[in-house]
Amino acid sequence: MARSGTRPTSRDVAQAAGVSQAAVSLVLGDKWRGRVSEATAERVREAARELGYRPNLAARNLRLGHTRTVLLVVPALTTEFFAGVYTGAARVAADHGFGVVLYPSPEGIGPARDPFASAQAALDGVIASSMAADALSAIRGDQLPLVMLDSDPEGSLGAATVNLDITDGVRQVAEHLLNLGHRRFLHLAADVPSWTFDVRARELATRVAAVPGTSLRTTRAPITIDDARTAAETALSAPGPRPTALVCDDDKLAAGAYKAARRLGLRIPDDLSVTGLDDLALATALDPELTTVRLDAELFGEHGMRALLAVLDGREPDAGDIPVELVVRGSTAPPSGP
Repeated sequence: MARSGTRPTSRDVAQAAGVSQAAVSLVLGDKWRGRVSEATAERVREAARELGYRPNLAARNLRLGHTRTVLLVVPALTTEFFAGVYTGAARVAADHGFGVVLYPSPEGIGPARDPFASAQAALDGVIASSMAADALSAIRGDQLPLVMLDSDPEGSLGAATVNLDITDGVRQVAEHLLNLGHRRFLHLAADVPSWTFDVRARELATRVAAVPGTSLRTTRAPITIDDARTAAETALSAPGPRPTALVCDDDKLAAGAYKAARRLGLRIPDDLSVTGLDDLALATALDPELTTVRLDAELFGEHGMRALLAVLDGREPDAGDIPVELVVRGSTAPPSGP
């Protein structure tokens, strides 16, 4: 046992658990699987907890040549979604002795200032959103172990990818609106060059076109409430039959659409059904509450970090997209007229 007033060592943990110091190193370094039993690993962890033992990560990292630091590259933090991604990634990272540095790329367009003199010297790996991919060139992040979020599996710099099942989310939205009887659609698309938004547009067009007698128009706007209001007001005022369903790429775009509808004297959902995508806190602050697709941002971040840990360990990350869920609220209803 450690002497009173002194910091416990790995030898103290080994003695308390009845194992060798090598076994303590394997367990606390998360390298024990296949080398020691689950029971032994739990005994070591329990001894470390009781003694208050904390490994000297700085010394260990100098020996290993690693900093145990990961960079998470995201667009500017204009919604809570990417804060959730960070929370999930940081939770898994902490369980494995890693830290996560958050690196926002302004508005998701172009590189921000390099936060490190040499990213390769200061980082073990990078997790990056496709919306902020341009920032990778500034920090040479594409030359490090890399996991891309919301990115084309066929064209993501050769990196591992982790995706939400956005295709299925848009399918759920389209089928919900079509089943309500909507046939005239307006797509309020995010004016951001990103694979995830291309997927949304393609899937919506495919689903709508599969039903006879439907029409789909598209208008684009940056992801701000004011820009969305302007774009939606212009599109809804255009000549010809007015759309009865407005499908938005993002909940903030939907909030702008609400303002446009109000300015035009349109009632939601009586005159116009509106859907979003994200399920931000904003979705239930709107009146009526917004029908939207729930994306689990924290789970997304967790999967991203686990994928990077697999890459660092020379393993293939788990395959398969993360399921999403349509949450039906008061902003959608059958169209009120022919």
